Amino acid sequence: MRIASVLTSIAVAGFIATGAAAAATTAATTTAPPTTMAAPAKKAKTTTMTPEKTAISKQCSALADAQKLHGKAREKFRADCKKNGGKPT
Repeated sequence: MRIASVLTSIAVAGFIATGAAAAATTAATTTAPPTTMAAPAKKAKTTTMTPEKTAISKQCSALADAQKLHGKAREKFRADCKKNGGKPT
């Protein structure tokens, strides 16, 4: 009976030690070191509108308002108008 008790104690100690070792290696593999983490996203380049472009954009918006355009038709009209320098096509 004493031998069975000793063997059981050794087996339990072995399982505990194996579990602790497995947990230590699992934790090490799941955490990424700081050097492999993704780089932060770059900010979009902001462009400032010149007063000339602002005036053209406002002129095109006023022309679209006069024609009572909305939605995709307005977007297309304004894009074409701005390409022509503020003059309708």
